Amino acid sequence: MKRKEPISHTLLRKHLDELCLRYATEMRFHPTRKWRWDFVLSGYYKIAIEIMGSTWASGRHTRGRGYQSDCDKANEGTRLSWKILRFTTEDILRGRAKKFLQEFLRLGTKNFD
Repeated sequence: MKRKEPISHTLLRKHLDELCLRYATEMRFHPTRKWRWDFVLSGYYKIAIEIMGSTWASGRHTRGRGYQSDCDKANEGTRLSWKILRFTTEDILRGRAKKFLQEFLRLGTKNFD
């Protein structure tokens, strides 16, 4: 049985569509590990979006082992030349992620290489 998509993912999809951004979801990025990025922006060189859920509820992303795993994944992604944008559920619900993406992509990525 497939899990229901979190509201943060559904809303970020809506925001990406409103910004006319193409994207892929749950994309594997590592040659040997099964790590996946939540979203990858199409048409931009290696820009990944990770949603950090349950940050106020002692969720997986904020407890010891989960936090360490997230650090390992992000560091390995950076080593492989990925730009990783991390947003909390609150960032998405309040529109901060959408605003950031709009401003970040308007500048282009050349300033962030």
